[in-house]
Amino acid sequence: MAAMSVIGIDFGNDNCYVAVARAGGIETIANDYSLRGTPSCVAFSAKNRILGVAAKNQTVTNMKNTIYGFKRLLGRKYSDPFAQKEIQTLPFKTSQQPDGGIGIHVQYLGEEHVFTPEQITAMLFTKLKETSVTALQTAVNDCVISVPSYFTQAERLALLDAARIAGLNVLRLFNETTATALTYGIYKQDLPAPDTAPRNVVFVDFGYASLQVAVCAFHKGKLKMLASAADSQIGGREIDAILADYFCKDFQARYKIDTRNNPRAYLRLLSEVEKLKKQMSANSTKLPINIECFIDEKDVHGDMQRADMESMCSNLFKRVEATLKQCLAQSKLKLEEIHSVELAGGSSRVPYVKKLVEEVFGKPCSTTLNQDEAVARGCALQCAMLSPAVRVREFSVTDIQPYPIKLKWDASQGEAGEMEVFEQNHAIPFSKMLTFYRSSPFTLSAFYSSQPPTYPTNQIGVFTIRDVKPNKDGESSKVKVKVRINLNGILTIASASLVEKRESTQQEKEEEEQLQQQQQQQENMNVDQAQEKKDKADQDAEAKEPPAPEGDDKTEDGKSKVKVRHVDLPIDTKGYGLSQKDLDYALEKEFKMVAEDRQEKERVDARNALEEYVYDLRSKVSDEDQLATFVTESDRESLCRTLDDTENWLYEEGEECQRQIYSDRLARLRSQGEPIKDLKIEYEGRGAALEEFSAALQLAKKATDQIRSSHAAGEDKYDHINEDDLKKVERTIQEKWSWLEEKRVLLNQTPRTQQPPIFVNQIRSERQALDNAITPILNKPKPKVEQPKEEKKEKTTEQKNSQNSEGHNQNNGESDNMDVDPTSVNA
Repeated sequence: MAAMSVIGIDFGNDNCYVAVARAGGIETIANDYSLRGTPSCVAFSAKNRILGVAAKNQTVTNMKNTIYGFKRLLGRKYSDPFAQKEIQTLPFKTSQQPDGGIGIHVQYLGEEHVFTPEQITAMLFTKLKETSVTALQTAVNDCVISVPSYFTQAERLALLDAARIAGLNVLRLFNETTATALTYGIYKQDLPAPDTAPRNVVFVDFGYASLQVAVCAFHKGKLKMLASAADSQIGGREIDAILADYFCKDFQARYKIDTRNNPRAYLRLLSEVEKLKKQMSANSTKLPINIECFIDEKDVHGDMQRADMESMCSNLFKRVEATLKQCLAQSKLKLEEIHSVELAGGSSRVPYVKKLVEEVFGKPCSTTLNQDEAVARGCALQCAMLSPAVRVREFSVTDIQPYPIKLKWDASQGEAGEMEVFEQNHAIPFSKMLTFYRSSPFTLSAFYSSQPPTYPTNQIGVFTIRDVKPNKDGESSKVKVKVRINLNGILTIASASLVEKRESTQQEKEEEEQLQQQQQQQENMNVDQAQEKKDKADQDAEAKEPPAPEGDDKTEDGKSKVKVRHVDLPIDTKGYGLSQKDLDYALEKEFKMVAEDRQEKERVDARNALEEYVYDLRSKVSDEDQLATFVTESDRESLCRTLDDTENWLYEEGEECQRQIYSDRLARLRSQGEPIKDLKIEYEGRGAALEEFSAALQLAKKATDQIRSSHAAGEDKYDHINEDDLKKVERTIQEKWSWLEEKRVLLNQTPRTQQPPIFVNQIRSERQALDNAITPILNKPKPKVEQPKEEKKEKTTEQKNSQNSEGHNQNNGESDNMDVDPTSVNA
């Protein structure tokens, strides 16, 4: 395998895309169905897991064991009202777990299993990783995964846990809008210089499940996010639901059928209205919807046009408009300061959405990006930038934190109880150093200053700083706390340290006094001598300085007053995400399921190989143009009976056998079928081999006759080939002719159904033996005759004179050597 590759994953609610950064640019990877989009779908059966496209294809037939829409359940509790709203639309069973989380119930390997949304997400990531490894033919580990800009800390940590369970090393969780902006910016060669006004671009990502809007400022080689706004409750699926609700009522009135109470029928309806929605984006006329055998064997029909859809979805489109205006207001830009508006996401193709965008921003919509793959491409670029294994053009990315964050603490010793550490749209990653005065361990609680629109709590986490104690005077100690929002948009207390002051030891005081005396003496010396002695004194002082990481509090004149050292303090974090124990359990379970999937695939492949061999061999032994003439009638009947018995066994008691049983049966069948195929291969190759051998013999005979004629005419052209060598060649040719004729007679007498007396490889060996025996003799070069010195000298003089003559033709004569190569007739 080649060096490890780095990938970018667009983890969507409906579909996922995987891209890779290569020398030729960014490439989106196709899955095992040759599709670039892999459905965010995981299904379970009695034998294995079904992931991606295959899972989506059997949604209707295996509804209760096909899991989708789980992205919106990540990092949430079962009691979460937003989670409950999602669960009500999903056909599979869920329950509250002991920790308050969401449990998803499925029938798998013949028994009920309960998985968390993080585990289900990890299964999908396992599939994406496998697809990448297959496509790239190299190991895949490092990745960047997209995340909605509105995701809270809890949801981001849950996504990281899912990636860890799948064995992925996430270099960054990348906001989807930022990924889109990077895809746009990195290929632009005309971006403004750093010292000029930026190019401000709006990105509108209207996908299957949410709307995200962002404004970005570009300079050459860098981008900076200015503002973002989102509505996670509107998307393409909400449009589908509105259309489906209309047709439910229509079918109820006209056909007297209740679609809502038939989950399987409702899923089919959702699929059909999604197709209708896409057709309406390109056509404003009335369009039909037809579903055969919908409910109670009834065929249903309906129609709708774009204007009807826009009227039904008017409230949804008002929310779209409000989100667009909110982002514009946050950016504090005037319309004339906006360069362009870029669309991304499948639902941005809806004409009314384009119209709204153009009205709000006063610019025509631009679709220079691949609307489905832009996020994955941006993630792949970011992964290449972060990975040391890949070289890529430098492009600075400054992202923002969508929610303001504040810290709260106990208001002891007259300190304020809370402060906003990071305001809305603050740049990330970013760190701030806070100073506290405490005499005992204390707790910091982190919150979003305002309630996130789609999360039931604004709490982020609780951090306890331990091992804090009073100073030597019994007063509160100075504690430095580093608060950081990292690349993933996650708030952490990166470090906490106790600042301790201590008095100088007697030795240090003496050294200080000695240093001051030396400095005083240096002032009275000339410049060169003073500098020399000062350097020495400084070196001596440095050599005696203790190695502990300390700092000095300085007086106004710059002289050391008090020694200071920083003592790292332990931090206890209570927040979201899986515990190490739960993570280890989920990892172990995922490894086990991967092994079971592999084992089942090998079993199915072995069964399919046996089934394929049965059909292939049976059709060929009955075909005159294939194998029928190479097997006796009795053997053919016996073989066909065996093949029929094997086929019946496959669909009866052999349906669920172990891999080895299928492999053994295939080996027994091949022991009967392959000899017949070998007879055909020998027969088809034999004619060409005989003809090649015969042609080689004829050419060799012609060469010997030519040499005989030359000898008889007294010519010296071939006098270097003596009579003994020539007779040896003629004997060899005669022996091979006899052998060839004998084998031809035997082959003509042998039926096709029997093993031939001679095989193709033996014929070729005899031909090679002929070449080895006669070619060195017939191609023997004529020896050069040594000329007398005087004659050679005269000839050299003549040659020199003749070089200036136009009539010189020394290269026009014929060669004295004749090369005879029997193999040349086959060229």
